[in-house]
Amino acid sequence: MADPLERLTNLLALLLETREPLTQDRISHELAGQYPADAVARRGAFERDKALLRAEGVPIESVTTADGGTAYRIDRSRFELADLGLTPAETRALQVAVATVHLGTGWGEDALLKLDAQSVPDVSDSGLTAAPSPAMAVGAMAAPASADVLPVLFDANSQRAPVTFAYRGASRTVDPYGLVSRNGFWYLVGRDHDRNDVRTFRVDRMTGDISTGNAGSYTTPPGFDPSAALVKDARALGDGPSEALVLIDAGHASRVLVDLGESAVRDRREDGDVVFAVPCANLWAFRSWLLGFLEHAEVLAPPTVRADVVDWLTAIAEPAS
Repeated sequence: MADPLERLTNLLALLLETREPLTQDRISHELAGQYPADAVARRGAFERDKALLRAEGVPIESVTTADGGTAYRIDRSRFELADLGLTPAETRALQVAVATVHLGTGWGEDALLKLDAQSVPDVSDSGLTAAPSPAMAVGAMAAPASADVLPVLFDANSQRAPVTFAYRGASRTVDPYGLVSRNGFWYLVGRDHDRNDVRTFRVDRMTGDISTGNAGSYTTPPGFDPSAALVKDARALGDGPSEALVLIDAGHASRVLVDLGESAVRDRREDGDVVFAVPCANLWAFRSWLLGFLEHAEVLAPPTVRADVVDWLTAIAEPAS
């Protein structure tokens, strides 16, 4: 019988990939040898796995079959992306989500191939290179959230054990309140011991080994919702400066006002141009948003973000060597 954590990740990958709801018997057949042979023990193990995934925010749906039984599936639109318009950036995010959950089981690459995305951006900090195939994207993107990372974090959360890991060059010890998948990435939400505050960490940016402390060392605050603690604006999910001041032409200011709200307005000029405070912690998402305005937007501050945008646009404008 498979290790419980391996079985859990395999179950997650299977329910993500299936095109039709699967009964518990069908799941046991697909994951042959991973659940107990005894029917009662098999049902108990499956119910525990299902409850744990649901507790971590995975939307497992129950469907009544024609013979009155129950089948299960994951609503991928709720699990992976809020908007499935599948622009190049969104396709890349969906690939990362599938690559993240495959965890060496083989499910991820098959699912990526079924997306029929033959060439998608491999968005590094420069945003300029491309991965020629989904298979290469799996190899490049799945490594950070490997089988050595997510299972450890899931287990620590279930055991209420703190975890210690390296993040942006510093050691962090965190009480893992929950794990959330959003826009193709996994995030750990929990109390940072050094800062004594709830913080969010992107799993694929953790480096080195993850060590686990004593089980039962903390209690999750009553009613705590990891999904609510994770900000929804992709531009705010990152490690860069929190916001940038952006000048928007008068003809486009109303669109930004709908997006960000009146609280983001920092200056209204006589010619109708408006200066907005725009989240930019995720510089790639910020640059993508900014590019949509072309010459109708200008980054005013901070200088580091302005320089980053100038360098990025210069690199795009230069002919490939």
